[in-house]
This record gives sequence, C-alpha cells and structure tokens, in this order.
Amino acid sequence: MSNTCYEADVEKILISEEEIQSAVERIGAEINETYKDSKKTLLLVGILKGSVVFMADLMKHIDRPTAIDFMQASSYGTSTVSCGQVNLRLDLKTADLENYDVLVIEDILDSGRTLSCIMSYLSARGAKSVKLCTLLNKPERRQVEIDVDFNGFNVPDEFVVGYGLDYDEKYRNMPYIGVLKPSVYEK
Repeated sequence: MSNTCYEADVEKILISEEEIQSAVERIGAEINETYKDSKKTLLLVGILKGSVVFMADLMKHIDRPTAIDFMQASSYGTSTVSCGQVNLRLDLKTADLENYDVLVIEDILDSGRTLSCIMSYLSARGAKSVKLCTLLNKPERRQVEIDVDFNGFNVPDEFVVGYGLDYDEKYRNMPYIGVLKPSVYEK
C-alpha cells in the first residue's frame, strides 16, 4: 500500500491500482467504439475536482479528436451526505457546444442529483450528444434516475476515497480506491 500517510485511515482497499488501470483501458476502448463514426470532436467535461485523475488517465486511451473542459458543481459542501441543492461553481469555457459530442467524466455517481442537473444543462446548451462516464457507481444511493453510458465499477454504499475521491480534500492522491474508516469522518 503506497501513501503510507493515509494507511491508518483506510479500512480496506476496495479496488486496486491495477484493477483501476484495467478498467480505464476498457472504458477507453468502449468510448472509441461508441464514437468511431462521429464527425464531431469529443469534448471531455471533467467534473472538478474528483474526476481529474480518472480523466487524465482515460484520455490517454481515446484515439479520436478530443478537447477538454471542466465544470465544478456540488450538492455536498463539506458533508458526506447530499443536501439536495446543486451549486454550479465553475461553468465551461467552451461556449458553443453544437460542434461537440459531450462526454461528462465523473469520479463517482451517488444520488444522481448533481449529474442529472449537469446533463440537462449541457443538453440544453445544444451539444450534439451528452453521455456520462463514471469510474464508480453506487446504485443503492440513487435518488434521481440517470443513465450511465460508461462505468468502471459498481461499488457498495461505503465511504470511498482515493484516485481523485476525497474526504475533506485529503486522500485524492492514493492510487487505489479504499474504504475510509468511519472513525475518520464521524468525528
């Protein structure tokens, strides 16, 4: 286990670094197949901050014209439970979405509230298509119906960190997905 500064806070490794990299490669191949006949540029929209590590690795496996942009939205604040209200903190710099197939890249799909709002917003802005790619999916927590087009792993309803996912801005740099000990976040 690397990142020994966090080792004591992690209850168990849920998904290893090797398993993540294998899934990233698989998802990249699925994306290439899905968009192989599209004449539009693929716009990867990373949802900050959690998606950065996943998106950086994923785009290395996409073999078509690709642009990137970022959005930041949240319904969590500093809590571990969604408050239900979505706040858009950073909008795209890309003004005209009509020339793009948009692929939203997210670290984890939980309640679905934030991503549902983002997907609707991007569709309304005129993108040719809007699809969702998430590394982790927690179907048990879903409160809003949302389609996942590309998925790395379904995970249980546990508090996970690592590979971009955080608790209080920590643990993002772990190369694996770990389950955080409840004693860390129940203080």
